[in-house]
Amino acid sequence: MKPWMLPIFAGALLAVSACGSNDTDRAVSGGAMGAGLGLVAGPVGAVVGGAAGATAGALTNEEQIDLGEPVWR
Repeated sequence: MKPWMLPIFAGALLAVSACGSNDTDRAVSGGAMGAGLGLVAGPVGAVVGGAAGATAGALTNEEQIDLGEPVWR
């Protein structure tokens, strides 16, 4: 990945992070996106990013972040 791509990728992930209509959907999508972004930093980054994304997704509610139904539904 080119260095200039990281801010674009990070911004795109933050824009759609933790989307879903229930806690589980937000935790799963947040964890997956956090792991994907963290993978840029390596395997440890993927674990940390996944944990942070899942936590953020689980702690939000539908009124705070509502981007519609997740793709897998």
